[in-house]
Amino acid sequence: MIQLVKADGKIERKLLEDLRQRSIETDQKVSQKVANIIEAVRKQGDTAVREYTELYDGHCPTCFEVERDAINNALTEADSDFVDSLLSAMEKISDFHNRQKQQSFIDAQPNGVIMGQRIRGLARVGLYVPGGTAAYPSSVLMNCVPAKIAGVEEIIMVTPPRKDGTANPDILTAAAIAGVDRVFLMGGAQAIAAMAFGTETVPRVDKIVGPGNIFVATAKRLLYGTVDIDMIAGPSEILIAADETANPVYLAADMMSQAEHDPMASSILLTTSERIAQETLKELERQVAGLSRAQVIQEALREYGAVIVCQNEAQMIELANELAPEHMEVMTANPMEYIGKIDNVGSLFLGQYAPEPLGDYYAGPNHVLPTSGTARFFSPLGVDSFLKRSSYIYYTQDALAQAKEHIVRIAEREQLTAHANSIKVRF
Repeated sequence: MIQLVKADGKIERKLLEDLRQRSIETDQKVSQKVANIIEAVRKQGDTAVREYTELYDGHCPTCFEVERDAINNALTEADSDFVDSLLSAMEKISDFHNRQKQQSFIDAQPNGVIMGQRIRGLARVGLYVPGGTAAYPSSVLMNCVPAKIAGVEEIIMVTPPRKDGTANPDILTAAAIAGVDRVFLMGGAQAIAAMAFGTETVPRVDKIVGPGNIFVATAKRLLYGTVDIDMIAGPSEILIAADETANPVYLAADMMSQAEHDPMASSILLTTSERIAQETLKELERQVAGLSRAQVIQEALREYGAVIVCQNEAQMIELANELAPEHMEVMTANPMEYIGKIDNVGSLFLGQYAPEPLGDYYAGPNHVLPTSGTARFFSPLGVDSFLKRSSYIYYTQDALAQAKEHIVRIAEREQLTAHANSIKVRF
């Protein structure tokens, strides 16, 4: 079901390279189809959105926007235990993200110069939430809470209608709890384009966040620049580093928790113990039989999973930083030591009792994370994802006089004489 590899300096790197190829492959047919959808929505607005919604979702609601009463009713009618769980998770998410808030500043200097930075939230943000077989109310919280904390003025949400033309009630419940302002029933690339351009019904947004299928991800990629986006998300992935103290039962369970997302999801175990490797393989076979998405898990583990026996802990750390995983669990005798050693990771889970689903739903840090090795330069979604900064400068005549020679010299070296002249004419 999954390959076992003994690291020799070559074979494991070939495996990592294959994973990178998976993430960078682009389906040209999908790109062209999405480009056509985007152009149609740009030109025809709601008419195009309606046509594509009927084509891909099977039913288009009479009115795209969900009435406020329907959103409130979803919360009222929701299972009370489910609501309690969402509220508890939201409290944890809010507590964590409140610590990320940035402050504007002003620097008034003795010579009369005043400089500063103004920070404020974006005016309007669009949130995409899958609403079919893969409906994730947790993503509503993870995207909406930091936006609210950042001071975003309006949050709109799009989610595909179900076959009967209604919204997924769990999604509406989460939207009511998180404070989403408006909800529209539309999905796919057409929904992304509608938010990017604005239509007769859907207002134009400044940024689009949230997960989606390959059509949604491709639309976000093609529209970046017209609108800001969170990131280009690839298939989910988990990397686990384990020594001889780890529990193979936990290792297997956590590998499968990511593999069930998608046949292209990646689950990799790095371990310094061949015994742990072999026992984890047995646990994978034993546990998968009782899981509802066993077929998806088996395909993902077969195609994009691996158990790699490393020569030592240093090799595990080196491979982890090279792979730059979305999620990384550390099940070693001293997991806290890895905080300063793993530089490239979306989110780090430390110890036997911090499994990845804890971060997906409850702990507080955001579960919107960089994938496909982009943790080398991308960060998790957070409050700063919804902020914009601008600076301001005030100089007195005397202060500018002290700086003018340096400015003119640099401008003339760059052959931008009008820049230099802008300073000279003041003296």
